[in-house]
Amino acid sequence: MIGSWSRLREDVLAIRQRDPAARSVAEVIVCYPGLHAIWIHRLAHALYRRRLYLLARFVSHAGRWLTGIEIHPGARIGRRIVIDHGMGVVIGETAEIGDDVLLYQGVTLGGTSLERRKRHPTVGSRVVLGVGSTVLGPIDVGDDARVGAGAVVTRPVEAGAVVVGVPAHPITLRRLVPIPMPNLEHADLPDPVVDAVRILLERVERLEAELHTLRGQQHSHDGEGDALESLVRDSTGG
Repeated sequence: MIGSWSRLREDVLAIRQRDPAARSVAEVIVCYPGLHAIWIHRLAHALYRRRLYLLARFVSHAGRWLTGIEIHPGARIGRRIVIDHGMGVVIGETAEIGDDVLLYQGVTLGGTSLERRKRHPTVGSRVVLGVGSTVLGPIDVGDDARVGAGAVVTRPVEAGAVVVGVPAHPITLRRLVPIPMPNLEHADLPDPVVDAVRILLERVERLEAELHTLRGQQHSHDGEGDALESLVRDSTGG
């Protein structure tokens, strides 16, 4: 129920490739709760699909107790998902996650409705969800998108976009050829507030320079006017 040997192997290799702290296959298998959570979820999801809802929830609950990661058995999760550290990750019942997604600790894929319908996010492939980020409601997060740490996403995110802030908004939009490994350097995410202040300061400096130029031109014109007036007075004997 938790997958073929080849799929189990790719789960382990995905962590080995993306986590420099993983020193051996044995270490990943024994000591990585994110991996355990994924495997337990596959079992719970298989039971859920067979309408064994209570048993599925019990397996899911046991997985939460063992790993600190809560994944509803109804959630649909793709291949090679990496949950880094993972403590506090919550994935809701109708959430869907594509392939090669990276989730850091504290990520929430939550709902905003009490109705029995699609109420959780759909996350594309090769997406990176930063530490403590929250994605709410039945919205789409496009392929290759990156959600900054602590962001609260309540609107759809376009493919290749980088979103930050509360509420989250895009700071770049990169339509790239899909790549197998996402950029994990979250420290490189720009600060939109700092960028806005910098733009305003540059505009103020430009306006001040233009004002200084205009004042210089006005003083020049005033000087020419005074000289002309003096010349007229001298010529008329006034």
